[in-house]
Amino acid sequence: MKRRTELVKEQKDQARDLTPDEVRNKEREISDQLFRLKFQYASGQTDTLRKIRELRRDIARVKTILRERGASDRAKV
Repeated sequence: MKRRTELVKEQKDQARDLTPDEVRNKEREISDQLFRLKFQYASGQTDTLRKIRELRRDIARVKTILRERGASDRAKV
């Protein structure tokens, strides 16, 4: 079984290989999943606070990749 850090590194590498549109779609999917999980948590259907935290961090990673690409695109001009 892989550690969380190894999984995160793989996720970052995979996200960096995607096109900007695919990365935005991934961000949207994670955001939707986070919304549903927050709703379940608030209504008492689940108690997976750990998963909520992981999803928030995943969104931050995806946004960082998008920001890095934006900065590199501006530097090329």
